[in-house]
Amino acid sequence: MIAAERIKARARELGFDLCGIAPADSFPELKSLDEWLARGYAGEMAWMARSADRRADVRNVVAGARSVIVTGTIYNTDLPESGEHHRWGPASAGPSAALIAKYARGDDYHDVLQSRLDALLQWMRTESPQPFDARAYVDTGPVQERVYAQYAGLGWIGKNTCLINAEHGSWLFLAEIITTLALEPDVQALEQCGSCRRCLDACPTGALVDAGVLDSTRCISYLTIELRSSIPEQYRGALANHVYGCDICQDVCPHNQPSSVSSDAPWQARAGLDLPRLVDLWRRPDSELRALIKGSAMTRAKLTGLRRNLAVAIGNSGDADARAALDARREDQPSTADPMVREHIEWARLRPDGLRSSHGRRCPNPAPVDAADGGPELREDGRPAL
Repeated sequence: MIAAERIKARARELGFDLCGIAPADSFPELKSLDEWLARGYAGEMAWMARSADRRADVRNVVAGARSVIVTGTIYNTDLPESGEHHRWGPASAGPSAALIAKYARGDDYHDVLQSRLDALLQWMRTESPQPFDARAYVDTGPVQERVYAQYAGLGWIGKNTCLINAEHGSWLFLAEIITTLALEPDVQALEQCGSCRRCLDACPTGALVDAGVLDSTRCISYLTIELRSSIPEQYRGALANHVYGCDICQDVCPHNQPSSVSSDAPWQARAGLDLPRLVDLWRRPDSELRALIKGSAMTRAKLTGLRRNLAVAIGNSGDADARAALDARREDQPSTADPMVREHIEWARLRPDGLRSSHGRRCPNPAPVDAADGGPELREDGRPAL
């Protein structure tokens, strides 16, 4: 049988920053999915309920599974303010800039990591003295990957529901191989959030209804990506200038101050997606927008979803040039002629004062947290103490 350490070493050679092994077991955290679904927190993500039985245990995905190899890949590319690039995010961006979640500014992680994961699995099949069954997934399979990542020692599930690694922070892509090989498991990572609740307090829409519990129907990431219909009006102001996804709960996390930075080429922001102006994105014809996001994770929202989000962000921005571009409406472009998009355009045109009239909160500037502030005590290097 292949030694676990050899698999981890090969994973690092292929570009994964972290690799750990969890037993394919019935962990108690897996059982919370049914209650989460029953509360309606999945919203329009009906596929979550359809695959609930399989998501309850990876042995329902791969019969006879004994191990889950979990990989973590750092995708943060933003340097601190003292570095050669600006600090990226709501704390530094003006209301006229389009906020795009960090993970979506480069190449599509599904494709990049699937290629690496397939290479790892192929190597395992070549090196293993015994045959085995396995399935490899990159955020696409019926797997509660954060639970297995925690039991593989990669980190703990934070109050913002993200996996947090004590050394690297939470800007991590997760991917896994479910296998019938009996591999030596790693030690479960322990929770280190303490009494800190910065993520809960910073969420503009109150999507984090409790520590580790996310109501997706309120989450800006869900509203700008997964939701295919109109964005509920009560949340539009709180979206501020987010046009694809949201990083607020990670931006304010003390475990990301600082966090590890990746120089890996696929995660670097594409030209046109690194804090572009809202008006510049809006003025692009459909053909240019489609070309800009091709091969990135942003294709998931489709052009109509992106136009919808841009219209809301422009309405919130108070930017006169952007509002004028909205008035033009470009009805020669199919995406702007879509009835749902036009509804959001009309809402934005009637928005009186942009963000000044918004009842939603902006992301606060991340600041160091100490024990007196209700957060974890910090070490000399600025990271939370263990």
